[in-house]
Amino acid sequence: MVVEPLPERGLILISGPSRGGKSGWAEHLATGWPAAVHYLATGPAAGSDPNWSQRVEAHQLRRPSQWRCTEVGGALAEHLLSRDASAADAETPPLLLIDSLGTWLAWHLDDTAAQWQSRCEQLLEALEQQPGPVLLVVEETGWGVVPSTAIGGLFRDRLGALQQTLMQHCHTAWLVVGGRALNLMTLGHPVPPSV
Repeated sequence: MVVEPLPERGLILISGPSRGGKSGWAEHLATGWPAAVHYLATGPAAGSDPNWSQRVEAHQLRRPSQWRCTEVGGALAEHLLSRDASAADAETPPLLLIDSLGTWLAWHLDDTAAQWQSRCEQLLEALEQQPGPVLLVVEETGWGVVPSTAIGGLFRDRLGALQQTLMQHCHTAWLVVGGRALNLMTLGHPVPPSV
């Protein structure tokens, strides 16, 4: 399968619905990187829920053993900002695979609007400082079903807005649906800002 090479640095967004194949596609893209791959997991640790534990184990089993995995939970931006500066000095910096924005957002649903805005700005700053490419997995929400709870609506609205903000800074963006990956940069057109 021929895919355009990853950039030397920059953000690559991989979005899609649950169980659509977005994590698998991100992992496929990462296997082509000639240097280290660091997998940053934002979800809760395995053992917190039997179904979640099965999903975590499936991810672990399909990842190459040489990839380093760090469970950052809700501290994604903080982890990115504190990364060892020696990574920037490497001849080929490591690729980061962040899975996922939705589970990271879930840690911060209690943030006020101002706190959330500040957190998003900190994340964007941290992503832009990375010396190598960053594969960022993000869930698509709100495809026709209106959440029945206020917290569900907040999750959908915050994730959608964050995704649109990040898209403005992306080198490449993929939509993965039903096990098929579509390059949004070659197929799509940016939506003009709302008036």
